Amino acid sequence: MSPFLRKIIVKASLATVLSIAASLGLAVTIVPLLGGVVDGNAWLMCVLCPLLIAWPVSAWQFSQAERLRETRNEIARLHRELEEAHRNLSAAHAVTVEKARRDGMTGLLNRGSFLAAVREMMAGTRAGALLLVDADHFKQINDRFGHPVGDEALQGLAEAIAGALEAGHLAGRLGGEEFAVYLPGVATGEARRIAAKIIETVRRLRVAVSAEEAISLTVSIGGATQAGGVTLNELIAEADEQLYRAKMMGRNRAVFPPDGVVAA
Repeated sequence: MSPFLRKIIVKASLATVLSIAASLGLAVTIVPLLGGVVDGNAWLMCVLCPLLIAWPVSAWQFSQAERLRETRNEIARLHRELEEAHRNLSAAHAVTVEKARRDGMTGLLNRGSFLAAVREMMAGTRAGALLLVDADHFKQINDRFGHPVGDEALQGLAEAIAGALEAGHLAGRLGGEEFAVYLPGVATGEARRIAAKIIETVRRLRVAVSAEEAISLTVSIGGATQAGGVTLNELIAEADEQLYRAKMMGRNRAVFPPDGVVAA
């Protein structure tokens, strides 16, 4: 016998016993008051009627109530599962969106996401500085030691650049060995300090090429600051020009415009 059927029989039987007791109680109290006599037929009717009516009706009601309770429990369970599935889907979607924004090699923002974020920052904050960071002689690393070592070098560069930044600063990989940093609300003096910190952090970086040998890296940085009114393309063009100057001046340095700020 199933637990469900056993529960219904017990409940219906209990209700029937109570109905018989109530019927007998009414018979011995009400009938004499009305001048009647409770005889054998009356006792029989007091027992048979509840048995024939109360038990099946009670069994049906209890079974419906039990099925309703189980249905509600099942709906609640499905609702919890649906909420859990929705949370998992939302989390997976967030991970997918964030992954799409990131460069697969370094974990920094990819070119499109970085530029979009900088445009948004420039629209909300008038001052800011852009640093274009390019690894020096990187092609020689790939040619001499192979692309796996080059990939490790790129990852090390990304970690060094990100490690030199502070909260609110933005870093991305534009492509190849070129990275970019945007510093919202930062003036030229502070931008120079952060650029120097990046150079020093990269200078301390070591990339293993074998169990016995490791190579060091340097970067050149072109910087440009703005106080509002310039476009991102204008800011990039100025920083790129300064990066070219840094390369021409011997690399492993940061160069900014002589007057510091890109004018509108």
